Amino acid sequence: MAATSFVASMSFVKKVSICGTVSAALASITAATSVLASSTLNGAGASFPAPFYQAAFASAAGKGIRVNYQSVGSGAGVRQFVAGTVDFGATDEPIKPAEAAKVKRGVVQFPAVGGTIAIAYNNPGCKGLKLSQKQAVDVFLGKIKAWEQLKCGKGKINVVHRSDGSGTTFAFTNSLSAFSPEWKRKVGEGKSVKWPLGVGGKGNEGVAGILSNTPGSIGYVNQAYVRGKLKAAALQNKAGRYVLPSVKSGAAALNNIRLDGNLAGEDPNPAGAESYPISTLTWILAYQSGNGARAAGIRKAMNHLLGPAQSRADDLGYVPLRGSVLNAARKAVGRIGS
Repeated sequence: MAATSFVASMSFVKKVSICGTVSAALASITAATSVLASSTLNGAGASFPAPFYQAAFASAAGKGIRVNYQSVGSGAGVRQFVAGTVDFGATDEPIKPAEAAKVKRGVVQFPAVGGTIAIAYNNPGCKGLKLSQKQAVDVFLGKIKAWEQLKCGKGKINVVHRSDGSGTTFAFTNSLSAFSPEWKRKVGEGKSVKWPLGVGGKGNEGVAGILSNTPGSIGYVNQAYVRGKLKAAALQNKAGRYVLPSVKSGAAALNNIRLDGNLAGEDPNPAGAESYPISTLTWILAYQSGNGARAAGIRKAMNHLLGPAQSRADDLGYVPLRGSVLNAARKAVGRIGS
């Protein structure tokens, strides 16, 4: 009986030990899952779509999606993405092949939303400014120096531009290059260019701030930043019509954009009577691999951005993605791996 009792006791001890080990393991898994679920994703980049991204990710918080998005400009966003210091980057200019080649984890690039770049101005004496494409170029070349030359208000024109590496600047200067061989020859296009004149502000927020505080000023910002003292100029399009930046005119411009194999595409001077000529898509940059346990969370956040959030884009002044562009973007999210 003693031997039998000893064996039974040992069996009981083993069961207790095994149960304890399993319980500890389950507790560890539960804790890890809890940490993953509560972790915050970090993104950085373009200021152009920042109001849309911030509203979209705020609305996703109730679904357990937490995202910290820093509006640092496309240039800084791409640099941080290449350096691997963020979970995703954002840019208004598609990533360049030389930049993508530095990302050993692979790049998943897809458009997230569209929008227009307004030529915004602060001049109470100028109501309903209309600019031909040539006039727009000449203002930013410094050839048109006074509001009287535009027959809209009085005084000196103060030009405001971006001081940081900016996808908004790329899209804006890309359109000016399409409008004018002189601009293309003298200044060209890029996230950073050598401006002929003007004062620089950091981010769309910075430019809008300088414009709001400087009577007689003119600059370029995403349509969503035109508020308060600022007004947007009606800009002549390729068809010869003067069109204000809006969700409708932006959609007309972006509807016919064709994307390449990297889901990049542009049309710096679109055809169509209703098209606003400076309209652009903006892109998310994610990693194809090396995301580990965060991969599922990143995909969930991006699916929200390309799903429910699109229905709110126009309320914020952005152009929601449609049709084949939206389908291609959603398909790309599936390539974000662990």
